[in-house]
Order: sequence, then structure tokens, then C-alpha cells
Amino acid sequence: MKTVATRSHTRDHAMRARSEAVIPGGMFGHQNVASLPEGFPQFMERGRGSHIWDLDGNEYIDFMCSYGPIVLGHAHPKVDAAAAAQQAEADCQNGPSSKMVELAELLVATIPHADWTTFAKNGTDATTWCVTIARAATGRKKVLAAKGAYHGAAPWCTPRLNGTTPEDRAHLLYYSYNNLESVEAAIEAAGDDTAAIIVSPFRHDAGFDSELVNPAFARGVREICDRTGAALILDDVRAGFRLDMGGSWETVGVRPDLSAYSKAIANGYALAAVAGNDRFRDGVRQVFATGSFWFAAVSMAASIATIQAMKEERGVEAMTRAGDLFREGLAAQAESHGLRIRQTGPVQMPFLTFSDDADYRKAMIFTGEAVKRGVYLHPRHNWFLSAAHTEDDIQSALEVTDVAFEQVRKAFGAG
Repeated sequence: MKTVATRSHTRDHAMRARSEAVIPGGMFGHQNVASLPEGFPQFMERGRGSHIWDLDGNEYIDFMCSYGPIVLGHAHPKVDAAAAAQQAEADCQNGPSSKMVELAELLVATIPHADWTTFAKNGTDATTWCVTIARAATGRKKVLAAKGAYHGAAPWCTPRLNGTTPEDRAHLLYYSYNNLESVEAAIEAAGDDTAAIIVSPFRHDAGFDSELVNPAFARGVREICDRTGAALILDDVRAGFRLDMGGSWETVGVRPDLSAYSKAIANGYALAAVAGNDRFRDGVRQVFATGSFWFAAVSMAASIATIQAMKEERGVEAMTRAGDLFREGLAAQAESHGLRIRQTGPVQMPFLTFSDDADYRKAMIFTGEAVKRGVYLHPRHNWFLSAAHTEDDIQSALEVTDVAFEQVRKAFGAG
């Protein structure tokens, strides 16, 4: 990888200027690097395995994995071969290919709580469809969601309210993650009109330490849904296929009624899925949901290959090994520099924060120094491991993070 001294961003800066002229603000959404430290590239060129290259040819060990979709590594040969073979036949047609049925069968065989699946393109599609199905099946309106949780960018759930109306959220009530009393209070406020409780596998609100689910909370939410007849929706868009191939709450022994998948299910190809049990099969039939590209075959072929490769390569175990090694190394380095850090979330989706860093100044220096030296981390969002991350990748990354910790110590001292 290029050293700090030889890294250039000339082409990236030129492309940013061109973008400003034709895209409002130059960039939009979660991949906008305007608020990240200097040195973060806006435009990327290619990826292979656990490494990515920006428009200027600078190489990075990638610990964001496209914010989650890359679970096997960039340009996985079996996935790309399956996609290419399907593309040679057709992708978007007057009707779906047989790949849709094959993928649905594979998902039902892989996910224990799934009796059926349907498909879309984005995580927001899937979570919104889950909520709509729950309302159709129950005949109720109210949906309970955790305060601060992210479930997509539709008006009913987007974290930024510009352009939305109060009516968009008129039937949402909120609870605190891992707090059953707050769930019960929201249920009481909803009366007999609760259609669903939507919950993330663990708390991963942007800008906050991650919080693993308390198994008692997961069991309690399941019991509340059983008691009230509400649907338990697991938003597995971000964590799906990283914690457990059967669903992220398989690890705590709790199965939802409906679950939303996207990100990692096709290793970077655009796809989303809703999986559900037979109680909500009729609810799906009642709802009209469709999209011009929702039935396209290439991403479905890629998803079949992704699931098969994740099983064959024991992808979850590979990410766990690499994540454990990375977490242990970071902890030792921080201690050696006299810095207090917190590492939260599953090791496959880690997040590092510094003590006394409410404004993320330490995190900005840490990630800024890392990206200059070829390690792509994020100061405010959880990171992602892929099955392609090797022990050599982790050791190379730790050589860089050691320097990054040193720069934080120089700027702020110990603590």
C-alpha cells in the first residue's frame, strides 16, 4: 500500500467538483464523506477480497465492507461467476426467472423461522413491507419501535424529519431497547391496536456505543407479541448473515414472525428479502408491493451463490476469528498508549469509541490517521468484517492503528 507521503487524491477532488455541478450537495446519504476526516476518499474504483482502491489508486484494508453488503469479500469469484452467467441469459424480464423460486427455497431451508419469502431491492423496502404485512394481517395500526433505532429512509422511519409530516408517524410508539417495562408501557398506550413490534438484533444506533441484546429482553418481547397477537419483526437488514445464517436472534433462541434482510444476502448485488411464518402468509397476499427491478434475476443468482459460499466457507466463523483478533489487538494497543476505549457490538460488526469523546474529536483523529495509512474505519458508525479478512490483514491493520493511537495520545494525552 502507498505510504502517507505518496498518497494523492487529485482525481477524487476533481470528481467531487464535477459532482457538485450535477448532484445537489455533490453527494447524498450515508456514504457522504463531507463530515469525515480529511483524507477519506469520496469515490472508489474497485475492490478485491478485503481490500479496496479509490479513484486515485490508493489501497485500503476495508473495515466498512460497503456499509455491510460485502460479506464474503469484494468480487468473490463464485458469486460474480453466478451473476455473470445469469446476466448472459437475462436479468430484468416480463416475469421472474426460476432463480426467484430457487432462492426462496434456499432461504426457507436456511432460516428456521421462515415458511416463505418475498423479494425487493433495499433494506427500507423490506422493513416497510414487514410493517405493512403486519398491519394487513392483524387489522391494527400501531407499531412499536425503539427510540433512536434506524429502520430505513422512508417517511415512517427516516431519522431526519425534513419532508415528512406528523401523519407519517401518527401510529408509531416508542420504547427503550433492552427495557421490557418501556415495551409494556407502549403496549398499554396502544391499547388493542398493536400490529407489530419492530426490533434490531442488537442496538446499533449511529453515533452511540452498540448494545448487545439481553436474552431476557428478546424472550420478553416474544412473549408480549404472543400475548397480544402483534407481529414480532426482526430488522436483520444490517446484521443478517453476519451473526448467524439462520437469523441473528437464533443466538438467543428467539424467532420472529417476520424478518427483513438486505445488505449481505447477495454480497453487494442489490437485493432485499422478507421472511415470515405461516401466520402472516395471508397478510402478504393482501398487500400490493412491487418494483420494476424487484424480480431481476442477476442479484438472485448472486444471492444463491452467496448463501452457498457462506456455508461452504464457514463465513460467520471466519469473521468471528478475525474480529476477535482485531478486538484483542486494539485493546492491547490502547492500553499501551494509556488510552481508555470501549469496544462494543459483535466482533463481526465492531465499534470503537474513546472515553471523554462526546464530540468524536479523538475518533476523528484515529480514523483519519488510519485512512491516510491504508486502513478504512469510520469514526461514528459500526464497522464490518467479511469472511475475506485474513490474519495478515488484521496484523497489517494493527500496525496502522498503533500509529493512529499514538497520534491520539499526542493530541489529547492519556485517558
